[in-house]
Amino acid sequence: MTKVFITDLVLRDGHQSLIATRMRTDDMLPICPSLDRVGFWSLESWGGATFDACVRFLKEDPWERLRRLRKALPNTPIQMLLRGQNLLGYRHYSDDVVRAFVKLAADHGVDVFRIFDAMNDLRNLRVSVDAAKQAGKHAQGTICYTTSPVHDIPHFVALAKELEGMGCDSLAIKDMAGLLTPYTAGELVRALKSAVRLPINLHSHATSGLASMCHLKAIEAGASIVDTCNSAFSEGASHPTTESIVSALQGTPHETGLDLGLLQEIAAYFREVRKKYWQFESAFTGVDTRVLVNQVPGGMISNLSNQLKEQGALPRMDEVLAEIPRVREDLGYPPLVTPTSQIVGTQAVLNVLTGSRYKSVTTEVKHYLLGRYGHAPGTINSQVRAIAVGNQEVIDCRPADLLDEELDKLRAEAEGLAKTEDDVLTYAMFPDIGRTFLQERAAGTLKPEPLLPPGAKEASAGPRYAPNEFRITLHGETYHIKLTGSGHAGEEQRPFYVSVDGVPEEVLIETLSELELAPAAGGAQPGARTKTAASGNGRRPRATHQGHVTAAMPGTVVDVLVKPGQSVKAGDAVLVIEAMKMENEVQAAVSGTVIAVSVAKGDAVTPDEALIEIQPE
Repeated sequence: MTKVFITDLVLRDGHQSLIATRMRTDDMLPICPSLDRVGFWSLESWGGATFDACVRFLKEDPWERLRRLRKALPNTPIQMLLRGQNLLGYRHYSDDVVRAFVKLAADHGVDVFRIFDAMNDLRNLRVSVDAAKQAGKHAQGTICYTTSPVHDIPHFVALAKELEGMGCDSLAIKDMAGLLTPYTAGELVRALKSAVRLPINLHSHATSGLASMCHLKAIEAGASIVDTCNSAFSEGASHPTTESIVSALQGTPHETGLDLGLLQEIAAYFREVRKKYWQFESAFTGVDTRVLVNQVPGGMISNLSNQLKEQGALPRMDEVLAEIPRVREDLGYPPLVTPTSQIVGTQAVLNVLTGSRYKSVTTEVKHYLLGRYGHAPGTINSQVRAIAVGNQEVIDCRPADLLDEELDKLRAEAEGLAKTEDDVLTYAMFPDIGRTFLQERAAGTLKPEPLLPPGAKEASAGPRYAPNEFRITLHGETYHIKLTGSGHAGEEQRPFYVSVDGVPEEVLIETLSELELAPAAGGAQPGARTKTAASGNGRRPRATHQGHVTAAMPGTVVDVLVKPGQSVKAGDAVLVIEAMKMENEVQAAVSGTVIAVSVAKGDAVTPDEALIEIQPE
């Protein structure tokens, strides 16, 4: 029996899970002296989505946040979440970028690096682990927990042995969807304890309502560290409550020794802070047991619901939820965590909406099937692979082995914007929003998204005005929209000219219904009417025959692959569409000659439009 140590997640995963990662550094710093006195094993304070949120929404330098937290927490190890070869971005980076990022994070204050890979392909962890060790920091190897015919305890034990062989200092069980059950948690920890000598840390989301019980069983089986979150940001899609776990272990051989009174003071502070962020509150603040049946985490269900609603297909949610496990099986049972949750979920939607499984396959699924994300845990359906990628060669090497060193190239691209190596790596993680951030900082125009006052909840009952600058959040991504002009009112289809994150766009609005508005701030007259958005641009013909090429769902044209006069065969890719954050090729249904192309790169499209017309042979 041993003392149990606590990693508190309030500065990272707690607010990421419940208020969309929106807590600002200035709201963290005042309570840091109290947090520093508690005696946590570590405070998870950086990584995950915090880097993206700082740059995209809060207009804070994430590196400066880390430095300020390090200064404010002199006695407590700072922990970060790192996606292995993906770092904090959404692609694999070359090894020189990974090493530079880890070294800089260590220099600025990270003490514990929790390193994972969505596929549990440990080849994608090795460089990050080595870099953390070379920096003299704690490298925590991580197993992403899930359930499937191939994810059994011997499988996880084998992963643990490999992580120990890499030189990891401790082992984390990352139960990102809350699928772990109490007795399985105990059995898993006992098996790991008998196989490796590493300290074991359990991380489990409270989504299914089982996480606290899992913590207790894991502790009894020998886990020495558990992740919890202060009560102001715990439970639901977040994590078990720190104060509750501390209390549960009092008077036992596992007593944490943490001061409940001090923890209550911290909770009182964060409860007040949370009120400031009411506009970002998650709808998933309670138990959601659906995850135990379909393994779809609450946030993923929310995204699927929004996506289906946009396509007028919300009644088909049950079909999509039934299809997700089938797609996951076809792909060899990947754990459902970013990015594999999006890959599987989007393909399931396509399979349902097209009425034919794998009639349309996303580019990301094709990359997955070609080994670009790493080894699949189980056996991939050979028929699905043949449909999606044919006889293309599947890579067997570590995906990053195919990447040339790119740090010098990134430095050159950021020249004139980047003043430090911090800036170069900010640009590397998110080139578009990173560039905008660095430009705005240089111009002195950085401005965080506004926090609406609590009274704004009631203000919606008053007069309504049409804004000309605002932000919208769609599928978890937020975009800055500014209206710069419009066509003539009264037209059946009226163009509006806007900038989206600084990029000029044209949006065509078609009247479907009307809503009376009060006088608008932009000068509209009393009684002016608004038009609600309709599909497409209103100028393309409706699809009426097999030679008309259509999209399976609303999206944006990424590439047009054919020209008028070009011959195509049935099944040839003619367009690439981005929908639900994933790219997918649109194929010709017939062989023949392209006689019309009515779309261009960047166009928004809908399923009922004829995007390309082919004259059949």
